[in-house]
Amino acid sequence: MSRAFVKDQDEDQGADDIPDRVVSPHRNLVTPTGLAQIDEELRRSRGGLAAARGSADRAEIARHRRDLRYWSERRSSAELVPVPADSDKVRFGSTVTLAPARGEPRIFRIVGEDEASPAEGRISYVSPLAQSLLGGQVGDIVPFGDGESEILRIGS
Repeated sequence: MSRAFVKDQDEDQGADDIPDRVVSPHRNLVTPTGLAQIDEELRRSRGGLAAARGSADRAEIARHRRDLRYWSERRSSAELVPVPADSDKVRFGSTVTLAPARGEPRIFRIVGEDEASPAEGRISYVSPLAQSLLGGQVGDIVPFGDGESEILRIGS
């Protein structure tokens, strides 16, 4: 057996050794939008894997396999939470307007972990801010940043 053949196998094996994405230990609560995003990521990962196989790109094959494992797990564990029917209390899926002591009002929507994007105003239900908001009502004061903020409005 030539050394080149052994090396080729080693390189091929190494491409599959990229670490798996970490799956959260928390319940996988998702909004309808979050569930659609998971389905889109699965579709994208399957398409990427097919393209990578077609070009025999081992690193891309490994990356798409890893992503497919992650999104398949997230899809199988997803717990769809319907949009809140009322706005009397902050719940998973609620949109909350906060009035900080200083600055402009801020709007946040409480969503699942994979859907979260704080820069876009979507915060994970397990985040400290979401935890302080859940169950709150209009007029409640909650910790916010290095101060406090009042819940001005709750929507769905």
